[in-house]
Amino acid sequence: MTRLPNAASVALIDGQRVLLIQRARAPWLGLWSLPGGRLEAGETAEQCAIREVREETGLSIYALRPLMRMELGGGTNFVLQVFATEGFEGKIVASDEISDHRWVRAGMVGVLETTPHLAKVLERAFGLFDRS
Repeated sequence: MTRLPNAASVALIDGQRVLLIQRARAPWLGLWSLPGGRLEAGETAEQCAIREVREETGLSIYALRPLMRMELGGGTNFVLQVFATEGFEGKIVASDEISDHRWVRAGMVGVLETTPHLAKVLERAFGLFDRS
């Protein structure tokens, strides 16, 4: 039986860059990841993704495209629905949910300490918006 997602994240793609956040909370404290978090009662995965990105970065996002669903493991019980979008607006503002943020080029993710499977997720996300 397929488990429903209980968390969501979003790859915000800007040309050849993606927005990564450094987690300020467990699990995966201090690791680089996509913005996102846990679903609240009554939320869809897409509603969660929109809310979490707004809470963590201050950005408004739209035109989300489902990318993949994955079980995270690592001592957690998370089933993560990952989305990707090029549709966002606003200015990134400080949040107590993240330690830092940066726009990272596709090939530079490997130099960062990241959450599990992030490189694979980003490969798919950049492929979704490939213009070559």
